Amino acid sequence: MKKNKPVLLFLLRFFVSYFILSGLYQWYLRENQQTETVYACCPVTEMVANHTVGLGNFFGYNFSHIQHTEELSFKLFTDDNYIARIVEGCNSISVIILFWAFIIAFTGNWKKTILFGLAGSLLIYALNILRIVFISVAMGSYPQYTEFLHQIIFPAVIYGFTFLLWVVWVKYFATTS
Repeated sequence: MKKNKPVLLFLLRFFVSYFILSGLYQWYLRENQQTETVYACCPVTEMVANHTVGLGNFFGYNFSHIQHTEELSFKLFTDDNYIARIVEGCNSISVIILFWAFIIAFTGNWKKTILFGLAGSLLIYALNILRIVFISVAMGSYPQYTEFLHQIIFPAVIYGFTFLLWVVWVKYFATTS
């Protein structure tokens, strides 16, 4: 049992932090989304939609968005053509929660944990905005590859990047106990 203690402590810290963060996020969604008479996404999803439009326009595409009237999503348009929808799952918060649970589980100095967690969260968020812009452009240009891009390529990008951040955390910042 003693030789398994580090693994058990890692798992305990990971699952406790993951469930606490996920629970807080679910509470946030319940408090900040509206589904009664009018649909309204949470502010984070709206911020992602706004940043996606801004970055898409920066790259020279004519992006715009509106709140979907029949579901919790934003309709994303390029050149006034409905191209995609941005749902709560597109806002990268679930990936960021997973990222935080891992770095909390692999203990490190609290100051380094917080700073790395914040920096990593911002990087994941920024990569996610890029991901949404590129998938939207690709879906408009190559609609026959939409499923492949959405289900395989772009999840691999964001989860692969998160994995690389974990490797950096373990190699340079986490303690071994």
